[in-house]
Amino acid sequence: MDAQDSIEELIERIGEAATGEETSLREVVEALGQRSLAAYLLVPSLAVLSPLSGVPLFSTICGAAIFLISAQMLMRRDHLWLPDILMRRRLPSKRLEAAVRWMRGPARFLDRITARRIGFLVHRPFIWVTQAMCLIAGLVMPVLELVPFTSSILGGMVSMLALGMLARDGVFTILGFAAIGGLYSGLTTLLH
Repeated sequence: MDAQDSIEELIERIGEAATGEETSLREVVEALGQRSLAAYLLVPSLAVLSPLSGVPLFSTICGAAIFLISAQMLMRRDHLWLPDILMRRRLPSKRLEAAVRWMRGPARFLDRITARRIGFLVHRPFIWVTQAMCLIAGLVMPVLELVPFTSSILGGMVSMLALGMLARDGVFTILGFAAIGGLYSGLTTLLH
């Protein structure tokens, strides 16, 4: 990944959005500027892994964002659109800053280990399967908020798929699908 696409840079830009007492999703989107939709998809999926996931309804908001961003990827849009009701959502800037601090280490690590590998998995037609899986994950995330930790697990899986698309690294696509298969098997075993 080149410097402009580094995950650490994306995380730092999110931190720059936290200027007042509270920060809106609109301020975060504006701080990120014009990026690929995969970068926008990575943000809510990583956020669900952070301490912010303890905020009531935060996983639901992230799931809605993941769903909408994935839908736009499937429609091949070149810029992000989110409904005003999501863009106006605010959270305490201190929580956002804590999440950014928490995400810095993993972001640095991910920047070091990604590379352009297994390219056919991150191009059409296979990338449509990845985008559709992210869309389904975003759709199910609000329901899974009722089961402790499942939203965070799903967020981790979407993070791997988004990272695969952003870094053009098919290894992360494989890991994301393997994790989704594991979660599906675990949930079906529990429900039977």
